[in-house]
Amino acid sequence: MKRVGALLLLGAALLLASGGDCEVCSAVREDVNLFLTGSTEDYVGNVARYQSSPVILENAKILKECIDGKMTQDDKQDALSVLDKMYASDLC
Repeated sequence: MKRVGALLLLGAALLLASGGDCEVCSAVREDVNLFLTGSTEDYVGNVARYQSSPVILENAKILKECIDGKMTQDDKQDALSVLDKMYASDLC
C-alpha cells in the first residue's frame, strides 16, 4: 500500500484508539468511506458540514483528488477491510 494509504490508516487508528466513543467511530466511518469511495463533491460536502473555511474546503478537495490519483481501487478496498476490522473492535 502506498504511503498515503498508510497515513490514512494510521490517522484512523489513532482516532479510534483515542477513547472508544461510538459517536466518533460512526463519524470517522462515514468520513473515511466518503474519502475512499465517494466523489470529490460528496467528500467536500461532508467536510463542509463541520468546517466552512474556504482554505479547509480547498485542501479537502486537493487531498481527495490526490487519494483518487494515487490509490488504486485495490488499495482503497484493502484500507476499508482493515478499517472494518477496527470498527468491529470492542473499543468502537
